[in-house]
Amino acid sequence: MLRLAIPKGRLLAPSLQVLAQAGLVLAEDPQGSRKLSFAGTWHEVPVQAFVIRAQDVPVFVERGAADLGIAGRDLLAEGRPRVFEPVDLGIGRCRLVVAAPEKIAQRGLPAPGARVRVATKYTNLARAWFAARGVEAEVVKLYGSVELAPAVGLAERIVDLVETGGTLRANGLIEEATILEVSSRLIVNPAAWRTKEALVRLVFAVQRACKEEHA
Repeated sequence: MLRLAIPKGRLLAPSLQVLAQAGLVLAEDPQGSRKLSFAGTWHEVPVQAFVIRAQDVPVFVERGAADLGIAGRDLLAEGRPRVFEPVDLGIGRCRLVVAAPEKIAQRGLPAPGARVRVATKYTNLARAWFAARGVEAEVVKLYGSVELAPAVGLAERIVDLVETGGTLRANGLIEEATILEVSSRLIVNPAAWRTKEALVRLVFAVQRACKEEHA
């Protein structure tokens, strides 16, 4: 039995597509279902797939509740779970950026020695990025509606994920810098990698499927 953690939301469909190309067959389609657990097979190997919040996938894999999963590079860089990252799947591409209202952005990024207030859920990455530039960041942790923070006085800047930048523009924000280029990775529990031969074969099958997709 292999246990697989798949993220809900916008990554669900492309994740299922990559896994199907690698030979995974699920008994039911998770899309549109309220169920969280789905039975399946991979070349006669039984598979249990969990469809869970993206933020929880690295926790499931690190703790051994799942043998492998799919997680964004942003979550991996922020939380630094003890997992292997053998395959960049090339899906869910976006950027983690610093953004500010136009009046603030026009002044340029803060100089070394400055202090800034930043709203984000990526507290570790935000602090580290500003600290590397000699800037002290007071981080306000938000889990959503981050783009509102400058408008209501919670913060001068935000750090958030963007794809096209449309949401930033709609809320009067200007992209100032890119902290991280993000895509989704296949992640693996280290103990499962050492003990489950079928898991290793599945990882290589996913890797081949990705190469064929992007050839």
